[in-house]
Amino acid sequence: MSTWKFWAAFGVGLAAGAALALIYAPQSGARTRRQIRRTFADAGDIIRDTANDVSDFAGKYLRRGKEAMGDVVDSAQNVVTAARRSATFG
Repeated sequence: MSTWKFWAAFGVGLAAGAALALIYAPQSGARTRRQIRRTFADAGDIIRDTANDVSDFAGKYLRRGKEAMGDVVDSAQNVVTAARRSATFG
């Protein structure tokens, strides 16, 4: 299971568990509904923050991949240039 799927499942499970705990808590319905709304808002914030973190992480590795690919292309061009010079002057 990927890290993203793990944290998404964890967040959903956390929100569901919190909602069930609030539903079975011995308090008024209005107070319970307020707590449920607040819990879902908090869960949404957690999921949004996690998504941003994953996006930042993915962006960092995408940039690293592009830089590595650029280095490979530069090295290949240098090899081709050297081979052409060698063939021309050899």
